[in-house]
Amino acid sequence: MARRTAPPTTLPKRLPKGGPKGQALRGILEDLLASLPPGAALPSERELAERYGLARMTVRSEIERLTAEGLVYRLQGRGTFVSEPRVAQAGALSSFTEDMEARGLEPGSVVLSAEVAEADGFLAGTLEIAPGDPVFRLDRVRTADGDPVAIEQAFLPLHRFAGIEEVDFTQASLFDVLAERFSVTLRDARQRVVAAAIDPEEAELLDVPEGEPGLRFHTVAWDSDGVPAYYAASLYRGDRYEIEMGQTRGLAT
Repeated sequence: MARRTAPPTTLPKRLPKGGPKGQALRGILEDLLASLPPGAALPSERELAERYGLARMTVRSEIERLTAEGLVYRLQGRGTFVSEPRVAQAGALSSFTEDMEARGLEPGSVVLSAEVAEADGFLAGTLEIAPGDPVFRLDRVRTADGDPVAIEQAFLPLHRFAGIEEVDFTQASLFDVLAERFSVTLRDARQRVVAAAIDPEEAELLDVPEGEPGLRFHTVAWDSDGVPAYYAASLYRGDRYEIEMGQTRGLAT
């Protein structure tokens, strides 16, 4: 994607009067980001400092805040650029395909492996099966509009889903396959999320630099009868994914 500096005409000529200068610059930059496409370049720190009569440190502080929030990214010696929008995961139990489609993105998959394996102690306990029982293991890179967003590894008890290894999961949604082929309705799930640095092999699959931040999801889903349907371990790019949470404060007793 060609990168270009935002033309000066998209910026006001001066800071609004009153209030802290850093806060005023923050508002200008946020308005600018809303008008620019992903990959577009921001004016340099020097240009912004000279345009608004600010100290370079003040400008740098606001750019660093935008970077920390994932709204922009910096390339050494090249400048600051608008980030791709993040995909937010809400509280409802939904599939990757449903999440992407709800945001107007085209979901896709690159199947890395689809095979039958034996359940180890962890999988046996999680899926409520015996150690050594056969499980279907599905490894995929999940994409949004063709861009890699996540690496997903799912495990399902084979005795419940005989023949699932024959499904082409390049386009198929796991949720749809469970519902349409096996008449399984998912009821709820428990999910644990931890921050992680993306290792070299994962970085190559996700097309990001080694050591970039990621989010690891560990998910167990149950069907309508309360029986474990699958366990999944997923790694999402930290620059493309975030979590939305609603919280309610209970009444004190």
